[in-house]
Amino acid sequence: MPRPLIDVGAGRGWLDIGSYARRGPGQRDRLSPAEIETITRTVHRTPEVMVKVLNRGGRNRGAVTRHLEYLTRKGELEIETDEGERLKGEGAEAELLDDWDLDLDEERRTADLKPREMRNPPKPVQKLVFSMPAGTPPRKVLSAVKNFAREEFGAKHRYAMVLHTDEPHPHVHLVVKAMGADGKRLNIRRAMLREWRQEFARHLREQGVAANATDRAVRGETKPQKTDGIHRAALRGASTHYRQRAEAVVRELASGGVKPEPGKNRLLATRREVVRGWSAVADSLVNQGHGGLALTVRRFVDRMPAPSSEKEWLAERLLERTRARTRVERESPTR
Repeated sequence: MPRPLIDVGAGRGWLDIGSYARRGPGQRDRLSPAEIETITRTVHRTPEVMVKVLNRGGRNRGAVTRHLEYLTRKGELEIETDEGERLKGEGAEAELLDDWDLDLDEERRTADLKPREMRNPPKPVQKLVFSMPAGTPPRKVLSAVKNFAREEFGAKHRYAMVLHTDEPHPHVHLVVKAMGADGKRLNIRRAMLREWRQEFARHLREQGVAANATDRAVRGETKPQKTDGIHRAALRGASTHYRQRAEAVVRELASGGVKPEPGKNRLLATRREVVRGWSAVADSLVNQGHGGLALTVRRFVDRMPAPSSEKEWLAERLLERTRARTRVERESPTR
């Protein structure tokens, strides 16, 4: 019996179903109730949480202040602190950073740095964004982030948060002081971020909000992910990155078709491993008497879109626009 863990090497489980319960030596073919719940949420397309780290800027107090001013819309929005205080209005950002002793922390951070290191000193804060799709109650998103932050950073790192509702998807910005009370710095790793997504989803479910946290590949998603700056520029229609990429794709289409990218083979290999893992999960579900869910799993895999590179994705979007424009022109009444 294949091991029912979707794995693509180095022990990395795409679905992370093994993170809920460790199987004994004689139970490798059985799925726990918690794992079955995760599988059910995934194949029924339960809304996925988003947790993102913002890496740009923020190397000194001035940059952190500007970031907080952006989050509060220069004092119009409320900052909620780890101690439950609500700060609002002009000067709230400076009050918060004074309370954090960020100036003293900055002196300690840079005191022993060499001139070369001074150009890129350690970050005084970590900037995180927790988001859910449009239609999710904003206050429940905020409550989930508050509970997550209390469990993850309480008594270890100072933090503050701001809720944003000016976009369709409600999201919370969380600013965490990098230097902890124990003198250790908070360095965010990929595995830590994946665990945070799972915890955020759990706290949302405790608020009565349907939420899931699985890797994009296990859901069959291959749409290119971009930095926050590129994403926001694209929403405004001002992304030079996408414009340059789109222009290159147009030239390739005009010359006969999109040329394959080196990463396409990796996408195909990942998809094969994901499909193999889902097949093993479906087999285990059948053996445990969950035939209906096993059938849903197989349908879920069958409906996954073909894996595509960024150029292929852009080419399809451009062709869709061309086809739509042609339909409109054909259907428009002639004068």
